[in-house]
Formats: sequence, structure tokens, C-alpha cells
Amino acid sequence: MKSTFLLFVLLGVVVSGRRTPLLRGLPATSTVEENAPAGVSVYTFNVTGSPLSSGAVAIHPTIVNPNPLTEAFAIVSAGDLVYRIFVEDTAGRTDLNTLTIQVADKNERPVFWGNMAIQTVRIYVLEGMPPGLIYRVNATDPENGELKYSPLPESVPFQVLENGDIFSRKKIDYEKDPHCYFLNITATDPEGLNSTRTVNINIINIDDESPYFTTKQRIYRIPEEQSPGTVVANITAKDPDDEDSPSRLFYSIQSSDTYFSINPSTGVLQVSGRIDRDVLPLQLHPNVSMIIRVEDSPRVGHSSEMEITVIIGDINDNPPECNPSTFRKEINENTTAGIVLLDLRNSCRDIDVDPPNNLFSFTGLSGFGSNNFALESAESGRLVMTESIDLENPSNPGVEVYSLTVRVQDIASPNYSNTVYIYIRIKPVNEFFPVFSSPSYEFYVPEITKVGSTIGKVTASDADWPPSVITYSIIAGGGTKDYTNAFWISPINGDVKILERLDYETTQKHFFTVQASDQEKTATASVTVNVLEVNDEEPICSPNFYSFQIPVSLAVGTNVNGFRIQCQDRDSDPRSFRYFIEGNVNNHFTFSPVAGSNTSQLILASPFDYESGLDTKWIYRLRVYITDDNLLSVKNKATHLVKTGTVTLSIRVIPNPTTVTTTTPGFTVVTKKENLYLDSAWYVPFVTTLGSLLLLGLLGHLLARWLCARCLSAPQADSTPLINAPGVYFFNTSQQHQVYYSV
Repeated sequence: MKSTFLLFVLLGVVVSGRRTPLLRGLPATSTVEENAPAGVSVYTFNVTGSPLSSGAVAIHPTIVNPNPLTEAFAIVSAGDLVYRIFVEDTAGRTDLNTLTIQVADKNERPVFWGNMAIQTVRIYVLEGMPPGLIYRVNATDPENGELKYSPLPESVPFQVLENGDIFSRKKIDYEKDPHCYFLNITATDPEGLNSTRTVNINIINIDDESPYFTTKQRIYRIPEEQSPGTVVANITAKDPDDEDSPSRLFYSIQSSDTYFSINPSTGVLQVSGRIDRDVLPLQLHPNVSMIIRVEDSPRVGHSSEMEITVIIGDINDNPPECNPSTFRKEINENTTAGIVLLDLRNSCRDIDVDPPNNLFSFTGLSGFGSNNFALESAESGRLVMTESIDLENPSNPGVEVYSLTVRVQDIASPNYSNTVYIYIRIKPVNEFFPVFSSPSYEFYVPEITKVGSTIGKVTASDADWPPSVITYSIIAGGGTKDYTNAFWISPINGDVKILERLDYETTQKHFFTVQASDQEKTATASVTVNVLEVNDEEPICSPNFYSFQIPVSLAVGTNVNGFRIQCQDRDSDPRSFRYFIEGNVNNHFTFSPVAGSNTSQLILASPFDYESGLDTKWIYRLRVYITDDNLLSVKNKATHLVKTGTVTLSIRVIPNPTTVTTTTPGFTVVTKKENLYLDSAWYVPFVTTLGSLLLLGLLGHLLARWLCARCLSAPQADSTPLINAPGVYFFNTSQQHQVYYSV
């Protein structure tokens, strides 16, 4: 290919100022081959001046305004005054001329552009990419010929198309294929000239592989009760994506497990909690299986899993235990020797799983009463009685409870042990009947003894140990015609009490049978109660109340109104009666006889004397006391009592009707016929009087004053009495009735 370059050369020469410098040999045309090496001379011209001695070249020839613009050419001095292209003299005069350079065409090698023109191109390709374009080569032929590309070596999994596109022919696996390829790309023009450049294809590793375990062991064995932190296994794994350097893997346990933990960074499997082989679920299933997972990324990485099994071994870490650990056995006394009382093995166990860790024996029987018992053998654990026990035996004074201990101990080391406590109670047997302290009892009881009083006591006992609780009861007799049970016995202490009043005059002796019972066996005894006579009956006299009137002039020694008292006493002789009068003012009255008879008359013993003022009382209320000294029939001085009967007499002394009787101031004697009431009916006149007083009120008071005024006159037989007195006396008689009032 030819090219024409036009170079404008400027020349300046110092002369005498008479003429312009000259570029000799210009304008001109020259030729140079394309791609000529730098420094090849293209054209030579001269700069001339006249005279040289009078001037000098001030500026070297210079290329100005080349066309096309290029820096492919330069003017270089070739010797004295021989220059190329541009000069200028000292006066500033120049000479400009043209040098035309023609470039001659020559077949050149293909030219690579871009980075491939100056260096080896480095290409990065992700592994696993599907076959396809990975790079495009940029090269041209200076002659515009069509280039052909070929890679070397041909065995690489890449190809270069005619247009320079580089394609991968397969999906490259970083873990299986080379990680780096050097591909020499040769571009050849139609004339056979070529150029070669190198492409470095690097395969970039991506995370497309799952890690795999390098630990081959899957079953591990450890004993139970290992301390937390104990190493069980060291799980290791690798990641194929990064075989040149250890990758960061993450370990974890997928299955739910409370016994183990794994270090997420190192894969060390450790004990994390207590492992007890002797409790569920390990007791039945001692193999602990777990899924171990390894990941190459904690989030979305690839992972692998494997199952490992840890077999938990049993150790002897538990003592044998008995449930219950305390045994209580009750046997009857006199139980036959040789009988098996307890089988301890049925109640004891060792929770260790595997023999000999769970085997144990029974030894060391000791404690109070151990001489009476023994272990049949250390293996069986059967407790037998060696001697019969009798609680009543003097050599065994009532011991009822035996305290024993037995040691249950591991056969295997370290021989853990526990203690079993055994309490054997000897149950008493009721072998003996109760026995009364006497076969019969006799009690003496005064007939006046109060109901509920204790009159005696019976006691019984038996030879059983412990002493039996004996209860008492009356099983026969003890009744009267009025009461079925006249006696009562305390079931606890045997005290005998009376439930009704005893009466010597009715029954002098009582008989009944008492029984003593220890709930199984009984005994009886007879009881006789002798009733002692006591003067406990009062004299009963008739009449017990009598009211009558006597004249004031009644003669001394006269039987007053013919009154006679008659008395009876069930437990006294008639001769034991005595008579005493209360309220007998001035002793006007007496009884005849005063003692020694159950019949006596009321006699006036002294006359009345109202005139002298000795007597002032017109009404006598006498209370007669009749005692039964019982002196003649006393048999037991200790039971001697005096009982008293009473009789009430109301005696009104009637003055002579014609005689004014002097009374004490404030008294007026009047007489009136009226209905009278018995003394026992005192409430009738009381209620009547009280009602009258309440109804009459003030009128009663005025009437009383008027009546008092009339009292100054002599008494009349039928005068109206005053009814205003604190005392009112009534007598049961058909004669005239006198009422006395005090004001």
C-alpha cells in the first residue's frame, strides 16, 4: 500500500542580508518502504547561503504542517551545512519548501490489537459454565487480508473460530480439570504470514461440591457418668472445592440429643450432660445415635451428613436399694421356730444394668433380739425365726418389738451398700383367763347412802403380757321391784355404785353377779350388798294442820279443843317419840305425854292473863316438832340419826264478849262472820286483798281512817272489820271468826 506524505520544510540561514536562504534539493519527492525501521534516511537536502562567512544558520530545518499529520519523520543533521528540511537565518528569514515522501507497500504480518498487542491476556472462567464464548481475539491484517486463527495445543478444551472467538467446548470442573490453560493463538494472513499471542485461561473455583467426611469410624463406646467436656470422637471432613487449603467447615448435630455436643469449628464431639445408663431411656436403649452434618457455609452452602452411634457402657455407680427400706412384721408370740418372716430380695434391687454391677448380697444381721433371728443365706435374703418367743417367760420380760438391721451390699467393686431396718413386733396372744381377787365380794351400805355413791370395788387380772385390759359388767341380779338395775359397775375400774335409794325396811340384802372380760376370755364373781338400817324415816302425824278457837277462860289442864295427835314411823318404836312446841309464848300449851308415845293430847298448861298485860297475843301459831330419838331401837350408833315430823296448829283465843280487853296501842279486836280459808291456801286472800288495794286506792285509805275512828267504841259482835293490816289470819272453824288488824 502506497502512502504519500507531504513535508513542509522551513529553513532559516544567516547571510549578509542580501539574499534569502535556499533549501537546495527541494521541493522533491522520495520513497520509503512501509514498516521501514526507524532511522532509515528518506531524503537528503542542503541548505546554502552566500557567503557562509557572513551568516550562519540560526534554526535547523523543521517539518511544519505535515500531511497527513504524523510524527513518523524527523530532520537530522548530516554534516556541515547539510540538513534536512527546515532552516532559518539570524535575521528571521526562512525558506519553506516541500518534500514529498511516498511510502511503498509491503506484505506485513497480522497485527493484534488491544491488550494482546502488548502482553499475554489473562482470562478467568467460572467452573461449571456451559460451553460458549469466553473471549474474542482482536487482530487485523495490514493488507486487509482475511485472517485465520489456530490454537496450540489442540488438546485443550477450547477452540478458536475464524472470526477470532474463543469458545469452551465443555463444562469445566475445577476439581477434575486443570485449573489453568495457556493457549497460543496464531493469526495467519492469506500470504502465510502469521503472528502469535498467548492467552492464559484461568478456571475460577466455585462452591459447587459438598464436603465429605474423612472420619471412617461410625461406632464409639464410652462408659456412663463421664464428666461434661469428655471427648467422645474427633469428626473430620474435607471440601472438594478447596483441596489446596483447608476450607472452613461447620459441624452440627441434627438429631435431638441432650447427652452430646459438637464443636462447630473443629468437629470434636464431647459429653455435654449427665449420662446415666441406669435410668430410662438408656436403661432399655443404651445406644445413642445421632446425625452429624458438615457444611461449607453456615447459610446456603453444601452439606453432608452421616450417622454415628455411641454405645453407653454400664459402671457400678449405684448401691443396691430396698423399697421399702424399713420393714415391719408382726407375729404372734410362741410362733414356731424356723418360719420365714421376710424375703428381702423381693423388695431390693440394684438399678445398675449389667452384671456383676447389679448383683448384691445380704450380710451383717445385727440389732436388739438378733439372737432370735437369722438370714437363711447371703444370696437369698430370707429372714427366719430361730427361737420361739414367749412374752410371759421371765427370761424375756415383756419385750414386744425387736429392732434389726441388715446390710445389702454390691458384689462388684467398689461394693456400695445400704442398710435395711427391720422391726418385728411380737403380738401378744391371750392365753390366760381373768382372775378376780376374790371369788365373792360383800359390801355393807347404810340405807341412806346417796344415789350414785360408790359402795365397793371388784378387781381382776390375768397373767398375759402385756396385762390385758379388763372390763367389768353386771350380768345377773342387782334389781328391785321398782328398778331392773339398782347397781352399776364401772367397766374400767370395777367401782360399784348404787342407782336407786336402798331401803332397809324393804330389802335387807341384794345379790348380783359381776363379770370380768379381757375381750376374749371371761370370769365371774358374786357380790352381796348388805343394807344397814338407818333412822331415815320421819314421823308422819295426823292431822298435820289444825285451826281452832278457845275461850280465854279455858281451865288449865284441859285438853285443848279435844285435840289429839297420832304419829307413825316405819323405822322407829312408838316410845321413841318426843314433842316440842315452837311459838308457845308464855308456855300456855303442852303435850301429854311429851315423850314415849306416838299419841299425845294438847293440854292448856297455864291460864291467859290479858288484864295484867302479861299476854298480848290472841292468835297462837304453834309448830309442833315430833322427833324419833329411836333410842330404844338403836343397834348401830354410827347410823343413829334423828328425824323430825312437824304439825302446825293455829289457835285463836276468844275474849269474853262483855269484857273490853285492853290491847296494846294500835290494836282493836273485832269479830265478824266470814268465810275463812285454809292456811295452805294463803294466796287466795292475798290475791284478793292485793286486788282490792289496787282497785280502791285512795278510797281504801280514807275508809281505813274512818274505821280507826270507830275503833274507839266498844267491840261489837257483828261489827265490820278494818281491812288494812300487814297481817291477816284465817282459821278453819264453824265458830265466829276474828280478824286482827294493826295500824
